Amino acid sequence: MLVTRLIERKRDGGRLEPAEWSALIRSYVAGDVPDYQMAAMLMAVYVHGLDRSETAALTDAMRRSGAQLSLAHLAGARVDKHSTGGVGDKTSLVLAPLVSSLGVAVPMMSGRGLGHTGGTLDKLESIPGMRTGLTLAEAVAQLKRIGCVMMGQSAEVVPADRGIYALRNATATAESVPLVASSIMSKKLAEDLTGLVLDVKRGSGSLVQSLDQALELAGTMVALGDANGCEVVALLTAMDRPLGRAIGNALEVEEAIHALQGEGPPDLLTVTYALGAEMLQLGGVAADADDARRRMEVAISSGQAARRFQEIIEAQGGNPGVVDDPAVLPQAGACELFEAPRRGFVARVEPRGIGRALVALGGGRVRPDDRVDPGVGFVISAKPGDWVERGEPVATIFARDDAGIATGRAALRSAIVIADEADHPLPLVSHRVTIDGVTRVS
Repeated sequence: MLVTRLIERKRDGGRLEPAEWSALIRSYVAGDVPDYQMAAMLMAVYVHGLDRSETAALTDAMRRSGAQLSLAHLAGARVDKHSTGGVGDKTSLVLAPLVSSLGVAVPMMSGRGLGHTGGTLDKLESIPGMRTGLTLAEAVAQLKRIGCVMMGQSAEVVPADRGIYALRNATATAESVPLVASSIMSKKLAEDLTGLVLDVKRGSGSLVQSLDQALELAGTMVALGDANGCEVVALLTAMDRPLGRAIGNALEVEEAIHALQGEGPPDLLTVTYALGAEMLQLGGVAADADDARRRMEVAISSGQAARRFQEIIEAQGGNPGVVDDPAVLPQAGACELFEAPRRGFVARVEPRGIGRALVALGGGRVRPDDRVDPGVGFVISAKPGDWVERGEPVATIFARDDAGIATGRAALRSAIVIADEADHPLPLVSHRVTIDGVTRVS
């Protein structure tokens, strides 16, 4: 196989056959295709895209690049949830323990931060001792024992995506619908799920920003699931402002713990309940969305959901005491309040700028091998539409040092826009996509 010929064809707008995608991915995993050639292919895909059959072929080749979970011997449904990535999006940290505490097995395989968006694994690993690099045997045993595992890709599972994911981050090709779809669905289909709920973000802070792109991505992933015998429901949710208040790994874990205790920000709980209702219905536990909502509220108010999170943390080597005392999480070396520079309405809280600022503070990656500082980030109390007075605290910056505080301050000056009036933000949950079509939620 001459890889340069495949790159040339895609560079010029041509298409690759399924056998060619399979050979390319197989050779990449074997080390016969270097990163620089795969990076060139990714850029060609970013520029010209893939048709549905190419996306399906790439997804299948990536899925088959390593071992796959085999969970059919477990009783009951197996449902996961995945987000396309956003700023302040910690819903996975809430949903996995919440839904599994209600009797649905949740084998959650997540990723790290990509571009300006955060990653569930980075957040989990801010918990002292927490292991996410589990073997398949460990994952299956934990799933059987407590009904939930929160893991990353091991060397066994979809190894092709491990390298491609890092290259997408390093080559500015993260925001490609077919590459996003194949990355997510190759991992999810390797989990041997009976159902999958997708949180497809749209807005200025998401990997795909427009409504049309979000619907295209959702439809592509729903179709990939259907073709492989996995029922998929996708919800389109807002990412034109951060979700919740906390942005940063340890800060988001703390906010997720508060949500599991019924004290989370209203927007975070709204999105969590919407996604959780779909998971519980796919899992056959709830009759409808109202029934699912009642069950989730009881699980939170009774402490059942928080206890399940403790069980997951302890099973994966972490300190379960973090649920009772989040102060054991890593702490920033410096913090400072950020005050409104004028009175008026909060017109925008721009998530992309805040996500990039988190990376600049050390809370994300510029290169794949960068170390992440789990303690840095922001807590932003202001929401679009809020009225604020000049000098009123609207955010807190958490940084390593004074230089980081200055970086955070400059970012917030640009990201938090106060004006005489404010437009309405996007609805938190706007559309529901299934194999039967698209339904407007709000």
